[in-house]
Amino acid sequence: MMAADDSQRPGWTFLTNHAHVFIALARDPERRLREVAVEVGITERSTQSIVADLEAAGYLRRLRVGRRNRYEVHPDLPLRHPAERDHSVGELLGVFTTRHTGAP
Repeated sequence: MMAADDSQRPGWTFLTNHAHVFIALARDPERRLREVAVEVGITERSTQSIVADLEAAGYLRRLRVGRRNRYEVHPDLPLRHPAERDHSVGELLGVFTTRHTGAP
């Protein structure tokens, strides 16, 4: 059995990039997408596309605060896959962060 360490990046993960971006913004709603992209390990453009997907589906709302964006998470919506639709995204966020909403 191989030991996992930082030098070995997995070929796959249990969470999608959409989940990683969503969790990062739930943890810090004022975070810049450039920072989220670095954390997730994807391009800033991919991060912007994911945020647009999350917004279009109603899971995330972008609020303009001065020259910055703030992201509001909507935790009561169901997970998208039919096998998990009876669970909310808030339940998923609860596993990874204690902050479930983007509310101030």
